[in-house]
Amino acid sequence: MKLLFFHYVLIASFSLIWNEVESVNPCCSFPCENGAVCVDDDDTYTCDCTRTGHYGVNCEKPSWSTWFLSFVKPSEQTKHFLLTHFDWFWWIVNNVKFIRDPLMRAAYFSRTDFIPVPHVYTSYHEYPTMEAHYNRTYFARTLPPVPKNCPTPFGVSGKKILPPPEEVANKFLKRGEFKTDHTNTSWLFMFFAQHFTHQFFKTVYHSPAFSWGNHGVDVSHIYGQGRERENKLRTFKDGKLKSQTIKGEQYPPYLKDIDNFKMQYPENTPEEQKFALGHPFYGMLPGLFMYATIWLREHNRICTLLKNEHPYWDDERLYQTGKLIITGELIKIVIEDYVNHLANYNIKLRYDPDLVFSRNYDYDNRIHLEFNHMYHWHPFSPDQFNISGTTYSIEDFMYHPEIVVKHGMSSFVNAMSSGLCGKMSHHNHGQYTLDVAIEVIKHQRELRMQSFNNYRKHFGLEPYKSFEEMTGDAKMAAELEEVYGDVNAVDLYVGFFLEKSLPTSPFGITMIAFGAPYSLRGLLSNPVSSPTYWKPSTFGGEVGFDIVKTASLNKLFCQNIDGDCPLVTFTVPDDIARETRRMLVGNIKDEL
Repeated sequence: MKLLFFHYVLIASFSLIWNEVESVNPCCSFPCENGAVCVDDDDTYTCDCTRTGHYGVNCEKPSWSTWFLSFVKPSEQTKHFLLTHFDWFWWIVNNVKFIRDPLMRAAYFSRTDFIPVPHVYTSYHEYPTMEAHYNRTYFARTLPPVPKNCPTPFGVSGKKILPPPEEVANKFLKRGEFKTDHTNTSWLFMFFAQHFTHQFFKTVYHSPAFSWGNHGVDVSHIYGQGRERENKLRTFKDGKLKSQTIKGEQYPPYLKDIDNFKMQYPENTPEEQKFALGHPFYGMLPGLFMYATIWLREHNRICTLLKNEHPYWDDERLYQTGKLIITGELIKIVIEDYVNHLANYNIKLRYDPDLVFSRNYDYDNRIHLEFNHMYHWHPFSPDQFNISGTTYSIEDFMYHPEIVVKHGMSSFVNAMSSGLCGKMSHHNHGQYTLDVAIEVIKHQRELRMQSFNNYRKHFGLEPYKSFEEMTGDAKMAAELEEVYGDVNAVDLYVGFFLEKSLPTSPFGITMIAFGAPYSLRGLLSNPVSSPTYWKPSTFGGEVGFDIVKTASLNKLFCQNIDGDCPLVTFTVPDDIARETRRMLVGNIKDEL
C-alpha cells in the first residue's frame, strides 16, 4: 500500500514538473537577435526578421549589405573614443559649416533611430497593440516586458528569486562618504535636469505604467498643465504672467493670492514660504524655485518686447507667442548647453531643425518608461548646500523656496554654479533619495523590464560578459555575482550606477548611449522644431525668432538678473572645485 502511494506521489510530482516545464514561454530566453521579434507558439517560437537586415532561425545571419555596413561602421565605444579625442579635428568640424552640417545630421539620426516609432508596446502587453499607439495615458516602452511565465525574473538568466529592492539598494547604492563628480558638474545643472524633465515625467501614483503628462516639451512646468491652471497664473494683460516684487526683484505670486490653486507644501508651512508655480511640487526645493522664477521673468521680458513690436496685438496672442518663444529657447539651451555637458563630446551639438527637414521625420513623440527610470539621478544631490557662506542641510533646504529671496537671485545662482554635484556611481544615493531608488527597482520588477545587458544590446552596445568587465572592480563583481548570479540578470537601474564611469562624462557609456536617443528624439519631435512652425512668423517676426536662435543658458540668467551677471555654468571652474574638495576632506577629518 505504501509503495502504491509513493508511486502515485512520484507520478503527480513528475506531472507538475512536466507541466511547469511545458508551460515555459520559449521566448523567455530571448533567442531572436538583432532586434527581431520573438513570436511564441505553445512550446516553439519563430523570429520575425522583417527589416532587420538579417535572416536565419534566430535572425543571426546578416545580409551582405548589413555585413558590409557593420564592417565599416564603428562600434558605439569606438565612436565615443573618436568624439572625445582629436580636439584639433573637431575644432575644424565645429567651425566649418559645410563639414559640420552633414555630421550633425548624421548625429541626429544615428541617435534617434534607436527609438521605435510608432510606439509598439505597453506595460500590459508583450505584443503589439493599437492600445500602445492611441492610449496616451501609458508611458511607451522601448522593449516589451519579460514574458510572464519564465523560469527567472529576467527570462532564463540569473536566480529564480532576487533579493528585495531594499536589500539591493542598501548593498550597492546607499551613500557612505559623499563622492563628488569627477567632471565638476554644478548644482545649476542638477536643478536644471530636475526642473526640465518633470514637465514630462509625470507618473500616475496608482501605477508606474501610466502618465498624466503630455509626452513632450510642453513647458507645463513653467505655465501649468491644463487651461484652468494656466489661467490662474496669467494677468490677462499684455500676455504676462502674475508676479510680485520682493526686495526689488520679480518673483512668482504667493499661493494665498491665487484662489483654489493646488501646490504640494507640508501642513503648517508659513504663507511667505508658499508660492504658486507651474508644477505642483516645484516649491519643494529652492533650485526648482530659482528656475521657475527665471523663466517667469523671461516670459514677461519677451512679452514686453513683443508688445513694442506689435502694439495692436491682444493679450492672448502676446501670451501664446511668448510661450512659443520660451519653448524654442528651452530646446536650444537643452541641446547646446545641457546635452553637450552630459556627453562632453568634442563635436558640439547644435539646435538646427532645418537639418532634418530633408527627411520625412515623424513629429509624434511619446515618453518611454525606460527614459523615465533612467533619469532618477539622485546621486547628484549633495548632503548640504552652501549659499553665500550659510550652510543648509537637505532638511533645511526642502520646502524652503524663500531661501532664494533671502539671498537674492544673483547670489543664489552664483552658489548654484559653484557647488559640486555628487558622483553618479554606486554607494552615493543620499539618505533622502535612497527610497526613490528602491521604488524605481520595485517598479522595474513589477513592470517586468528586461535586464541591463538586453538594453545595452538594443542601444548598439556589446553586452558585458562578466561582472568585473561591467564594474572594473573585483570585489563588487563578486558581490554582484552573489546577488544576481548572472551578468545577464542585473536590474536596469542598478546597472546604470554600478557600471564603471567614463573619464569625460558624469556617466558610464550605457547611460549616454541610452539617454541621448530619447532626448534628441523628444526635442526634434517638438512642434516648434517642425517645418510648419520653424519660421519667423511663428515667433512674432525676426525679433522673436532671433531670441530663439541665439538663446543660451548664460543669456537666460544674465538678461533676467539686475546688476552684474553672476557665475552661470554647468561646470564648476577648476579652482573653485579644488577648494570645495579640500573643504569636504577637512570636514570629514573633523568629524572623525
